[in-house]
Amino acid sequence: MAKPVGAITRGTTGYNRLRRADRWLAAVHGRVLRAAARPLVVDLGYGASHTTTLELHTRLRRIRPDVEVVGIEIDPARVALAKPYEREGLSFRLGGFELPVTRPPDIVRAFNVLRQYGEAEAWHYWQVLTKSLAPGGVLVEGTCSEVGHRAVWVALDRDGPDTLTFSARFDAFERPSDLADRLPKTLIHRNVPGERIHAFLKDFDHAWAVSAPYGAHGARQRWLAAVARLSATWPIPQHAPLGGRARWRLGELTIPWSAVG
Repeated sequence: MAKPVGAITRGTTGYNRLRRADRWLAAVHGRVLRAAARPLVVDLGYGASHTTTLELHTRLRRIRPDVEVVGIEIDPARVALAKPYEREGLSFRLGGFELPVTRPPDIVRAFNVLRQYGEAEAWHYWQVLTKSLAPGGVLVEGTCSEVGHRAVWVALDRDGPDTLTFSARFDAFERPSDLADRLPKTLIHRNVPGERIHAFLKDFDHAWAVSAPYGAHGARQRWLAAVARLSATWPIPQHAPLGGRARWRLGELTIPWSAVG
């Protein structure tokens, strides 16, 4: 086979590290799996352990018991270590951004993969991956902290980026802009005055600060109040599946990519 496209990652992973993203993916884009005739999901760059790919397979089977999940890694040693954990609907293959699968995937999850690339390269690989999607498919690309308590991800379809999601445990930050270090590569260097992502995080911090009295009832109530205040000036989805109190209560906030991209 041709040499896999891409560079090897550090491979850091761990149990439940991607639980927040998986939960969001199932709630917001589970419809993609329900609509697919033969649902195929790719977990690109799963790292030194098979763990998060196995967890993804387990979670998505609750939506479609016949879902096929393929973990793809560029490091042959990591693939060899994961092979013994294959089971019906779950396999591991050597590869990279070229996605060595037999049909276009309905969902591609790529976490902590593009962090090591430059901004131009990140844009390029977004285009490569979205072009490989099945019609109606989605790419979820993001970065999370080592234990998964802080994460930011982008959802893209074949036309490009669609939404940006912030997600965190309420005890994992002092102010919302602490999540800036998890921004996608296409935004992280643009978090400077004059850019929209900087303005959004500045306004989020302000909403968080003035909502401090709600903290007497817990950080969740303060988050809900901050999001409500932020909604007055930013286009925050108010209803499921992208928005609404059910999602905000989880420490999530999704906004249209067009607001900050």
